[in-house]
Amino acid sequence: MRFTLSAALLAAVIAAPAAAEGPKIYAFQSGANYCPNGLQPITMNGVICCGEPNQTQSYQQVMRHPVAKPRHVRRARMVDTCAEGVKGCY
Repeated sequence: MRFTLSAALLAAVIAAPAAAEGPKIYAFQSGANYCPNGLQPITMNGVICCGEPNQTQSYQQVMRHPVAKPRHVRRARMVDTCAEGVKGCY
């Protein structure tokens, strides 16, 4: 019982800073700034509005991620002799 209680307390202490951060507010790169002085375009949960970002990256940088395209390699089976009706022979 004591081990379970201490493990739960340790997990709560470790997770506390992550829960205290609040929502992630990203700067939104745009050509025009229609926000009042001192504010800039930001995104909160995908909605663009005016405010001060609390993240160093912009929303566009976060949404751009490298995607590796799978490479398909075709290999032909080399068979010297194929009997009639055998699958896989070319």
